[in-house]
Amino acid sequence: MGVAGYCCAVALLLPECCPAAATARRIVSTSPGVTEILYALGLGDRVVGVTNYCRYPAEASRKPRIGTFLEPNLEVIAALRPDLVVIIRNPVDLAGRLKQLGLNAFEVDTLTVDGIYRATEEIAARAGAAGQGRALVASLRSALERIRRSTASGPRRPMVFIVGRTPGTLESLVAAGKASYLGELIEIAGGRNIFRDAVSAYPRVSLETILARNPEVIVDMGDFAHVDRVTEQDRRRVLALWRRYPVIAAVRDRRVHAVASDIFVVPGPRMVEAARAFARMLHPETAP
Repeated sequence: MGVAGYCCAVALLLPECCPAAATARRIVSTSPGVTEILYALGLGDRVVGVTNYCRYPAEASRKPRIGTFLEPNLEVIAALRPDLVVIIRNPVDLAGRLKQLGLNAFEVDTLTVDGIYRATEEIAARAGAAGQGRALVASLRSALERIRRSTASGPRRPMVFIVGRTPGTLESLVAAGKASYLGELIEIAGGRNIFRDAVSAYPRVSLETILARNPEVIVDMGDFAHVDRVTEQDRRRVLALWRRYPVIAAVRDRRVHAVASDIFVVPGPRMVEAARAFARMLHPETAP
Protein backbone atom coordinates (compact mmCIF):
# COMPACT_ATOMS: atom_id res chain seq x y z
CA MET A 1 0.00 0.00 0.00
CA GLY A 2 -1.80 6.24 4.67
CA VAL A 3 -4.34 10.43 4.47
CA ALA A 4 -10.15 19.62 2.44
CA GLY A 5 -13.38 20.84 2.88
CA TYR A 6 -17.17 20.78 2.82
CA CYS A 7 -19.59 23.08 4.59
CA CYS A 8 -21.68 21.66 7.42
CA ALA A 9 -24.70 23.38 5.89
CA VAL A 10 -24.65 20.74 3.15
CA ALA A 11 -25.94 18.23 5.66
CA LEU A 12 -29.00 20.36 6.31
CA LEU A 13 -29.79 20.77 2.64
CA LEU A 14 -29.39 17.17 1.59
CA PRO A 15 -32.87 15.95 2.51
CA GLU A 16 -34.38 18.55 0.13
CA CYS A 17 -31.88 18.47 -2.72
CA CYS A 18 -31.11 14.73 -2.63
CA PRO A 19 -34.26 12.91 -1.42
CA ALA A 20 -33.11 9.56 -2.84
CA ALA A 21 -29.81 9.78 -0.97
CA ALA A 22 -31.61 10.42 2.32
CA THR A 23 -33.13 6.93 2.15
CA ALA A 24 -30.05 5.10 0.84
CA ARG A 25 -30.32 1.43 1.80
CA ARG A 26 -27.53 -0.06 -0.29
CA ILE A 27 -24.18 1.67 0.28
CA VAL A 28 -20.79 0.88 -1.23
CA SER A 29 -17.66 2.07 0.54
CA THR A 30 -14.44 2.66 -1.39
CA SER A 31 -12.08 3.06 1.57
CA PRO A 32 -11.50 1.47 5.00
CA GLY A 33 -12.10 4.82 6.70
CA VAL A 34 -15.52 5.24 5.10
CA THR A 35 -16.39 1.65 6.05
CA GLU A 36 -15.48 2.28 9.68
CA ILE A 37 -17.53 5.48 9.72
CA LEU A 38 -20.57 3.67 8.32
CA TYR A 39 -20.36 0.96 10.96
CA ALA A 40 -19.77 3.46 13.77
CA LEU A 41 -22.96 5.22 12.63
CA GLY A 42 -24.87 1.95 12.99
CA LEU A 43 -25.30 1.60 9.23
CA GLY A 44 -23.37 -1.63 8.77
CA ASP A 45 -26.46 -3.53 7.65
CA ARG A 46 -26.73 -1.16 4.66
CA VAL A 47 -23.17 -1.74 3.47
CA VAL A 48 -23.22 -3.98 0.39
CA GLY A 49 -19.65 -3.57 -0.85
CA VAL A 50 -16.23 -2.69 0.56
CA THR A 51 -12.59 -2.57 -0.60
CA ASN A 52 -10.06 -5.36 -0.37
CA TYR A 53 -8.45 -3.53 2.56
CA CYS A 54 -11.58 -3.12 4.72
CA ARG A 55 -10.93 -5.33 7.75
CA TYR A 56 -12.74 -3.63 10.60
CA PRO A 57 -15.13 -4.46 12.06
CA ALA A 58 -14.88 -8.19 11.34
CA GLU A 59 -18.33 -8.16 9.73
CA ALA A 60 -17.04 -5.78 7.06
CA SER A 61 -14.46 -8.31 5.89
CA ARG A 62 -17.32 -10.63 4.89
CA LYS A 63 -18.94 -8.10 2.54
CA PRO A 64 -18.51 -8.32 -1.25
CA ARG A 65 -15.19 -6.83 -2.43
CA ILE A 66 -15.06 -4.08 -5.04
CA GLY A 67 -11.28 -3.90 -5.53
CA THR A 68 -8.93 -1.28 -4.16
CA PHE A 69 -9.05 2.45 -3.62
CA LEU A 70 -7.02 3.20 -6.76
CA GLU A 71 -8.25 0.22 -8.83
CA PRO A 72 -11.95 -0.28 -8.12
CA ASN A 73 -13.97 -2.69 -10.24
CA LEU A 74 -16.73 -0.53 -11.68
CA GLU A 75 -18.67 -3.53 -13.00
CA VAL A 76 -18.77 -5.10 -9.54
CA ILE A 77 -19.88 -1.81 -7.99
CA ALA A 78 -22.68 -1.40 -10.54
CA ALA A 79 -23.79 -5.02 -10.08
CA LEU A 80 -24.28 -4.36 -6.35
CA ARG A 81 -27.04 -1.87 -7.27
CA PRO A 82 -26.00 0.75 -4.69
CA ASP A 83 -28.17 3.72 -3.77
CA LEU A 84 -25.01 5.49 -2.64
CA VAL A 85 -21.27 5.09 -3.27
CA VAL A 86 -19.01 6.95 -0.83
CA ILE A 87 -15.53 7.86 -2.03
CA ILE A 88 -12.60 9.60 -0.44
CA ARG A 89 -11.01 12.17 -2.70
CA ASN A 90 -8.68 10.37 -5.09
CA PRO A 91 -6.59 10.88 -8.23
CA VAL A 92 -8.57 8.51 -10.48
CA ASP A 93 -11.84 10.53 -10.66
CA LEU A 94 -13.86 7.59 -9.39
CA ALA A 95 -16.86 9.78 -8.59
CA GLY A 96 -17.03 11.05 -12.17
CA ARG A 97 -16.71 7.59 -13.65
CA LEU A 98 -19.46 6.22 -11.41
CA LYS A 99 -21.77 9.11 -12.23
CA GLN A 100 -21.32 8.30 -15.91
CA LEU A 101 -22.78 4.88 -15.08
CA GLY A 102 -25.79 6.58 -13.50
CA LEU A 103 -24.74 5.83 -9.93
CA ASN A 104 -25.14 8.19 -6.98
CA ALA A 105 -21.57 8.86 -5.85
CA PHE A 106 -20.07 11.58 -3.69
CA GLU A 107 -16.64 12.40 -2.30
CA VAL A 108 -15.45 13.14 1.21
CA ASP A 109 -12.05 14.34 2.38
CA THR A 110 -10.57 12.63 5.44
CA LEU A 111 -7.05 14.04 5.34
CA THR A 112 -7.45 16.02 8.60
CA VAL A 113 -9.27 15.55 11.90
CA ASP A 114 -11.82 18.20 10.93
CA GLY A 115 -12.17 16.46 7.58
CA ILE A 116 -13.05 13.23 9.37
CA TYR A 117 -15.69 15.08 11.38
CA ARG A 118 -17.19 16.62 8.23
CA ALA A 119 -17.10 13.31 6.37
CA THR A 120 -18.91 11.60 9.23
CA GLU A 121 -21.71 14.19 9.24
CA GLU A 122 -21.98 14.19 5.43
CA ILE A 123 -22.18 10.41 5.18
CA ALA A 124 -24.78 10.31 7.96
CA ALA A 125 -26.88 13.02 6.30
CA ARG A 126 -26.75 11.29 2.91
CA ALA A 127 -27.98 8.10 4.55
CA GLY A 128 -30.80 9.82 6.43
CA ALA A 129 -29.01 9.47 9.77
CA ALA A 130 -27.99 13.07 10.49
CA GLY A 131 -28.67 12.70 14.20
CA GLN A 132 -26.33 9.73 14.51
CA GLY A 133 -23.69 11.70 12.64
CA ARG A 134 -23.84 14.65 15.00
CA ALA A 135 -23.77 12.36 18.03
CA LEU A 136 -20.77 10.41 16.77
CA VAL A 137 -18.81 13.58 15.98
CA ALA A 138 -19.61 15.01 19.42
CA SER A 139 -18.36 11.79 21.02
CA LEU A 140 -15.12 11.84 19.00
CA ARG A 141 -14.48 15.50 19.83
CA SER A 142 -15.04 14.84 23.51
CA ALA A 143 -12.74 11.81 23.57
CA LEU A 144 -9.90 13.65 21.82
CA GLU A 145 -10.31 16.63 24.14
CA ARG A 146 -9.98 14.34 27.18
CA ILE A 147 -6.72 13.00 25.77
CA ARG A 148 -5.49 16.55 25.12
CA ARG A 149 -6.26 17.59 28.70
CA SER A 150 -4.64 14.48 30.19
CA THR A 151 -1.24 15.35 28.70
CA ALA A 152 -1.46 19.16 28.69
CA SER A 153 0.72 19.63 31.76
CA GLY A 154 3.56 17.43 30.55
CA PRO A 155 6.49 18.26 28.25
CA ARG A 156 5.78 18.29 24.52
CA ARG A 157 8.17 15.55 23.50
CA PRO A 158 9.43 15.59 19.89
CA MET A 159 8.11 12.58 17.98
CA VAL A 160 8.19 11.10 14.49
CA PHE A 161 5.75 8.63 12.97
CA ILE A 162 7.24 6.61 10.11
CA VAL A 163 4.45 5.45 7.79
CA GLY A 164 6.67 3.95 5.11
CA ARG A 165 10.21 3.05 4.13
CA THR A 166 12.19 0.51 2.14
CA PRO A 167 11.58 -2.76 4.03
CA GLY A 168 14.46 -3.79 6.25
CA THR A 169 16.25 -0.44 5.90
CA LEU A 170 16.02 3.16 7.04
CA GLU A 171 15.90 4.40 3.45
CA SER A 172 13.12 6.13 1.47
CA LEU A 173 11.49 7.16 4.74
CA VAL A 174 7.99 8.64 4.69
CA ALA A 175 6.72 10.42 7.81
CA ALA A 176 3.47 11.99 8.96
CA GLY A 177 3.54 15.75 8.39
CA LYS A 178 1.55 18.59 9.90
CA ALA A 179 -1.16 18.49 7.24
CA SER A 180 -2.10 14.89 8.06
CA TYR A 181 -4.57 13.81 10.70
CA LEU A 182 -1.76 11.73 12.24
CA GLY A 183 0.28 14.89 12.70
CA GLU A 184 -2.69 16.45 14.49
CA LEU A 185 -3.12 13.40 16.71
CA ILE A 186 0.52 13.63 17.78
CA GLU A 187 -0.10 17.19 18.96
CA ILE A 188 -3.36 16.23 20.68
CA ALA A 189 -1.52 13.43 22.49
CA GLY A 190 0.99 15.87 23.94
CA GLY A 191 3.78 15.51 21.41
CA ARG A 192 5.55 17.78 18.97
CA ASN A 193 5.73 16.36 15.47
CA ILE A 194 9.29 16.93 14.27
CA PHE A 195 7.93 17.30 10.72
CA ARG A 196 5.20 19.79 11.58
CA ASP A 197 6.86 22.22 9.15
CA ALA A 198 6.48 19.88 6.16
CA VAL A 199 4.26 21.13 3.33
CA SER A 200 3.17 17.62 2.36
CA ALA A 201 0.88 15.55 4.56
CA TYR A 202 3.25 12.60 4.19
CA PRO A 203 6.68 13.91 3.19
CA ARG A 204 9.70 11.88 2.19
CA VAL A 205 12.36 12.53 4.83
CA SER A 206 15.99 11.64 5.28
CA LEU A 207 17.62 9.79 8.12
CA GLU A 208 20.01 12.72 8.40
CA THR A 209 17.10 15.07 9.12
CA ILE A 210 15.75 12.73 11.79
CA LEU A 211 19.18 12.62 13.38
CA ALA A 212 19.34 16.43 13.35
CA ARG A 213 15.86 16.86 14.83
CA ASN A 214 16.48 14.18 17.47
CA PRO A 215 13.02 12.82 18.34
CA GLU A 216 12.43 11.50 21.85
CA VAL A 217 9.80 9.06 20.54
CA ILE A 218 9.88 7.11 17.26
CA VAL A 219 6.83 5.19 16.05
CA ASP A 220 7.71 2.98 13.11
CA MET A 221 5.10 1.28 10.93
CA GLY A 222 7.35 1.10 7.89
CA ASP A 223 7.49 -2.68 7.52
CA PHE A 224 3.90 -3.40 8.53
CA ALA A 225 1.49 -1.54 6.24
CA HIS A 226 -0.32 -4.74 5.23
CA VAL A 227 -0.31 -6.71 8.47
CA ASP A 228 -2.36 -6.35 11.63
CA ARG A 229 0.14 -7.31 14.32
CA VAL A 230 3.84 -7.16 15.15
CA THR A 231 5.55 -10.28 16.45
CA GLU A 232 8.39 -10.09 18.96
CA GLN A 233 10.78 -11.06 16.17
CA ASP A 234 9.43 -8.22 14.01
CA ARG A 235 9.89 -5.81 16.87
CA ARG A 236 13.49 -6.87 17.42
CA ARG A 237 14.28 -6.37 13.73
CA VAL A 238 12.92 -2.83 13.77
CA LEU A 239 14.70 -1.94 16.99
CA ALA A 240 17.96 -3.32 15.55
CA LEU A 241 17.70 -0.88 12.62
CA TRP A 242 17.39 2.13 14.91
CA ARG A 243 19.99 0.93 17.45
CA ARG A 244 22.66 1.75 14.89
CA TYR A 245 21.98 5.39 15.80
CA PRO A 246 22.25 5.62 19.60
CA VAL A 247 22.69 9.40 19.41
CA ILE A 248 18.92 9.69 18.80
CA ALA A 249 17.19 10.34 22.12
CA ALA A 250 14.39 7.86 21.34
CA VAL A 251 16.93 5.11 20.71
CA ARG A 252 19.02 5.96 23.77
CA ASP A 253 15.95 5.98 26.02
CA ARG A 254 14.34 2.90 24.43
CA ARG A 255 11.31 4.75 23.13
CA VAL A 256 11.20 3.26 19.64
CA HIS A 257 7.83 1.59 18.99
CA ALA A 258 7.19 -0.83 16.14
CA VAL A 259 3.45 -0.85 15.38
CA ALA A 260 1.10 -2.58 12.98
CA SER A 261 -2.54 -1.64 13.39
CA ASP A 262 -5.18 -0.08 11.20
CA ILE A 263 -5.90 2.44 13.95
CA PHE A 264 -2.80 4.35 12.83
CA VAL A 265 -3.52 4.47 9.10
CA VAL A 266 -7.31 4.42 8.68
CA PRO A 267 -8.78 7.93 9.02
CA GLY A 268 -12.00 7.31 10.86
CA PRO A 269 -13.54 6.94 14.32
CA ARG A 270 -10.68 4.83 15.65
CA MET A 271 -8.38 7.84 15.41
CA VAL A 272 -9.26 8.19 19.12
CA GLU A 273 -7.51 4.86 19.77
CA ALA A 274 -4.49 6.09 17.80
CA ALA A 275 -4.33 9.31 19.82
CA ARG A 276 -4.61 7.34 23.06
CA ALA A 277 -1.78 5.05 21.96
CA PHE A 278 0.39 8.07 21.07
CA ALA A 279 -0.34 9.57 24.50
CA ARG A 280 0.83 6.39 26.23
CA MET A 281 4.04 6.42 24.20
CA LEU A 282 4.68 10.10 24.87
CA HIS A 283 3.43 10.38 28.46
CA PRO A 284 3.05 6.93 30.04
CA GLU A 285 2.91 8.61 33.45
CA THR A 286 -0.28 10.58 32.77
CA ALA A 287 -1.92 9.14 29.64
CA PRO A 288 -5.46 7.76 29.92
